[in-house]
Amino acid sequence: MRILGITFAGTATAARPEMAAFVRDVLGLTPAHVEGVEADLFQLPDGSSFAVASPEGMGRTERSLGFLVDDIDAAVRELAAAGADVEAQIASNARQRYTHFRAPDGHVYELVQNLTD
Repeated sequence: MRILGITFAGTATAARPEMAAFVRDVLGLTPAHVEGVEADLFQLPDGSSFAVASPEGMGRTERSLGFLVDDIDAAVRELAAAGADVEAQIASNARQRYTHFRAPDGHVYELVQNLTD
């Protein structure tokens, strides 16, 4: 597996409107609309993104960190072969393919592959 960087961070909170306003108005991040994303998404200057979702909006976690990979299918196979609890189905939105996995620390992380560069 080839990790290219960290491309995504997200939080799931009952205070979604307040948190989204804070990220936009105080932190100064730019809102981004991506078809297929059910969260308030913000674009960072380095190309990564930060999402503010509703509770359970990111699945089995309150926080998420996404590792950018060049081949998500191969990365999923490698994680599964290593015994990681990885979602077999790869989801997608207008710009990325992604899936979640639970690491030995018990936390959920993501693998993310960009559809275009």
